[in-house]
Amino acid sequence: MPFTYNRTVRFQDTDAAGVVYFANVLAICHEAYEASLEASGIHLKDFFTHPSVAFPIVHASVDFFRPMFCGDRLAVKLMPQQFSGDRFEVTYEVIVAEVVVAKALTRHVCINTSSRSKRELPDEMRNWLEKS
Repeated sequence: MPFTYNRTVRFQDTDAAGVVYFANVLAICHEAYEASLEASGIHLKDFFTHPSVAFPIVHASVDFFRPMFCGDRLAVKLMPQQFSGDRFEVTYEVIVAEVVVAKALTRHVCINTSSRSKRELPDEMRNWLEKS
């Protein structure tokens, strides 16, 4: 079952045309990712502050179907999936009033932060992937 993150578009998210700036959609998706991790019991401060492993994004894409405006109420559906022992991807659907207005994708690889070499996903991330 997908995790859903609810958020209102703020003025700071928009560009001079009054619509959500394209790069901010990925920032909003990352907020959903963080909320999903936290909801599964992962302590965000420990996860992002001096960890022994990291999950950098190695690919990101967004498709836009309709504009988003300041004040729009977003529902971001997040669906992670494990690719291999050291990789996973997260697909996102951004919804306004029950209409999908954008879809995004991020691909992540697990690395050891000291050596910067790939490593297997730790148990907490495999658990998060199974729960989501």
